[in-house]
Amino acid sequence: MRAFLLLFLLFPVLELFVFVKVSAAIGFFPALLLIIAGSALGLLVMRVAGLATALRARESLQRGELPAEDMFHGLMLAVAGILLLVPGFISDVLGLIFLLPFTRQLAARKMRQRAEAQAMRQRAFQDDPFNARPPEGAQRPNVIEGEYQRRDQ
Repeated sequence: MRAFLLLFLLFPVLELFVFVKVSAAIGFFPALLLIIAGSALGLLVMRVAGLATALRARESLQRGELPAEDMFHGLMLAVAGILLLVPGFISDVLGLIFLLPFTRQLAARKMRQRAEAQAMRQRAFQDDPFNARPPEGAQRPNVIEGEYQRRDQ
């Protein structure tokens, strides 16, 4: 949590430092135009990616498949669009990296591996579903077995 807070506080300072260096190299107004162009590209990506993801998810559902992969790629495109919308060169570079298809495939593969590893860890500590005995020390429910008859008069 502290690392996230440090990154949250350090990121704007880094963005400002990079902006000052870039504006010193190419001029203030060209650097400002690059920032505005990056934000416009981010807005365009957000609009197009949202529509494309919705259409791909609908097609997957019509085929009877779960659209998990399509939704993940849509999420990655949304993250890329948000990073492009945020003013700054570092966030723009990160957003452009997330726009590349092979980086999305790499991220999808890593996320799938992490999810499978998490599922395996959860199964390792799960009780045996075929063993119906309650764990030792656990109270058994109070169940009284019997039969009844209904007599209406």
